[in-house]
Amino acid sequence: MYGICNLSIVPIRKAPNHESEMISQLLFGDYFTILEKENDWCLVEVALDQYQGYVHIHQIQQLSELEFNSLNEETSNFAGEFIDYISNQKAELTAIPIGSYLPNFKENTIRISDNEMMYEGQVFNSELPKSEIAKIAYLYLNAPYLWGGKTPFGIDCSGFTQMVYRLCGYSLPRDAHEQSNSGDVLSFIEESMPGDLAFFDDEEGNINHVGIVLNNYKIIHVFGKVRIDTLDHSGIFNNELQKHTHKLRIIKQIIPND
Repeated sequence: MYGICNLSIVPIRKAPNHESEMISQLLFGDYFTILEKENDWCLVEVALDQYQGYVHIHQIQQLSELEFNSLNEETSNFAGEFIDYISNQKAELTAIPIGSYLPNFKENTIRISDNEMMYEGQVFNSELPKSEIAKIAYLYLNAPYLWGGKTPFGIDCSGFTQMVYRLCGYSLPRDAHEQSNSGDVLSFIEESMPGDLAFFDDEEGNINHVGIVLNNYKIIHVFGKVRIDTLDHSGIFNNELQKHTHKLRIIKQIIPND
């Protein structure tokens, strides 16, 4: 069984109930495999990053295997507007956030099964130069922190890096510790370039934070909000608190330099 998110933003939960922790989100157009059903809940695996969790059956639309496979084979198109609207054939509007997937997109038309919708905003659908990553990251500046979030209205550290890379045409896993398995290790902070990822760990050595390297030993990351701080050999120095808030573990070059 397969499905697709046909609403703006839908929570992915750790367990099959509304009180359970939100561990991620489906954005409009995200499609997935339904692994099992439990009452009104579905355990899903998202196609774009293989992330698993529970979504409520009333917040998704089922797809046929043929429709699912067709989406897997098409070029990925993502909404590039901070927030925009799509309209269906009844002129009903649905707000979609930046990074939403545009299924079967052609000539400003989106199609989910037999339902056609119009989208006239900016579209990202190709690999951008590495130098563009920082520019896309700035679009999320001051977005509030939200555990499991993936939008400018609430986002966590790995959701932020995943969404920025998605818009630039590159795929990252959902969680920071999984993202740290990608790319090549840089031996020194001086080797890093804007767009590289810096990872940070806790006292037990578990990677629990990630941010995007900028010019001049700066980093953009999520700590209370999407913010810019100083990156040094020890970690992140918070300019407002005047102290280090995160301990540097490793810097990875995910994309080769331009």
